[in-house]
Amino acid sequence: MESKTARLTLLIDPEKKKAFEALCAAQDLTPSQVVRQLIREYLKQHGVEYATKSKLGTPKAGHTK
Repeated sequence: MESKTARLTLLIDPEKKKAFEALCAAQDLTPSQVVRQLIREYLKQHGVEYATKSKLGTPKAGHTK
């Protein structure tokens, strides 16, 4: 995971949120984990590169500082 974090606030229908949280719990994932994965996949799908560090502190393959 990235070493620094930023908060993303969004508005969502309460019933959709409840269903999303239930599905995440059933898969033993947090909603944050799922949203982060969705964002990574969306960026990759659109060819957007970004800088990040691996847990060891070295740049991940394909990413630049």
